[in-house]
Amino acid sequence: MTLSPTDSRADSLAALRFPAVRWLLLSGVSESLASRALAVVIGYQLYRVTHSPLALGWLGLVEAVPALGLALFGGHFADRQGAASGEGRRRIVLVTRAVMLLTALLMSFFSAGESVNLAALYALVFMSGLARGFGDPAASAFEMQVVPAAVYVNAASWLGSASLGAAMLGPAVGGFSFDLLRAHGAYLLIAALQLVALVAIWRVPVAYTPPVEAKGEQEPIWDSIRAGLNFVRRDQVLLGSMALDLFAVLFGGAVALLPIFADDILKVGASGLGFLVAAPSVGALVVTLWSTRRPPTRNAGRILLVSVAGFGVSIIVFALSHTFWLSLVALVFSGGFDGISMVIRRSIVRLRTPPHLRGRVASVSLLFIGSSNEIGAFESGFAASLLGTVRSVWLGGLVTLAVVGVSAWRLPELRRLSLAGLEAEKSGQEMSGSELEGQRQVPESETGGATLTKS
Repeated sequence: MTLSPTDSRADSLAALRFPAVRWLLLSGVSESLASRALAVVIGYQLYRVTHSPLALGWLGLVEAVPALGLALFGGHFADRQGAASGEGRRRIVLVTRAVMLLTALLMSFFSAGESVNLAALYALVFMSGLARGFGDPAASAFEMQVVPAAVYVNAASWLGSASLGAAMLGPAVGGFSFDLLRAHGAYLLIAALQLVALVAIWRVPVAYTPPVEAKGEQEPIWDSIRAGLNFVRRDQVLLGSMALDLFAVLFGGAVALLPIFADDILKVGASGLGFLVAAPSVGALVVTLWSTRRPPTRNAGRILLVSVAGFGVSIIVFALSHTFWLSLVALVFSGGFDGISMVIRRSIVRLRTPPHLRGRVASVSLLFIGSSNEIGAFESGFAASLLGTVRSVWLGGLVTLAVVGVSAWRLPELRRLSLAGLEAEKSGQEMSGSELEGQRQVPESETGGATLTKS
């Protein structure tokens, strides 16, 4: 029996009944644990060797520049290699995950002796950034291709929840492994996690996914990239949702300034800083788990706008608070509101993007997300140096509210958006046509799990 959109809204486990989602979940958790642990291990190792904050700043830049700079090219190649079965996109993900595995192994090798080769570590970080630039758009497009539209909002909630949970545990995994196994052993553990992620992607069934229309396969690369950019630019809902996230995090984000709040304003020290850093992830995890039971499909546009506005209000409360518990609560709410918007934005990209453009649209989305995080951290520090820490944060929250107001006024299509209708439309498209004839009640044991019917 196939799964209808109505069934998926009534069943909080709807997405998990598909083998593809379960393997994606395992891959996402392993990759997130590895990347978060890696950030802690290499950052701590470099600081112990150099005792230079500037070395940490260069670390982030060395990875971000290739990752963001190659994202549009990665989206182009993800679409050019997007064969009907999804094997082309999977191949890109497998190759880039293998590169990440290799870099972790080489980091372990260069950390085994008494001295640490800093140039080699920076070069390996740059290599991992190159892999991300090509791999992230392909992974996003591959996910869009193998997850049925009827359960995509539910799947987005589960995948988002798993990613957030791994993001909370990853730094602890990195820290404990560094203390117990030193840098050499910690990198080997990270390599093992990358191996699990790679194997899980290899196991994702794609045999019965809807074919990708081969439009513009031979067009010049710049025309191909321009096609993705123009599609996002012309779609009010896609562009509006991406811009909302960009400006909310760019102006309203306070993560980069949390050490100042912990030390100078709240007087809670390093242990208190740990709670402050974890608080947004806690709120986001709770909300994304809740959305598996109550998916934000109806009135999704209004919910998105309200969520971003709630994020701005939470940041203002945090900025003005001088009480530790109130600051924690404000950050939990900020993460909760951001978690709601994450589920909706992820679903919008999936449901409004045609198959032949998924890699390029995903690359544009990743550019928005990466820019808001990286540039937002710089903006926070620059604004704090000019205006003062507290004033810069609450002013950023006010700017976020202003952006929401302008978006609600200028983007009526986004304001009226309903994901329930999009789910039903996309599901109908996927379940029609001769390409899905093979989905008739085929037991999973006979297909190796490669089916879009309930397992």
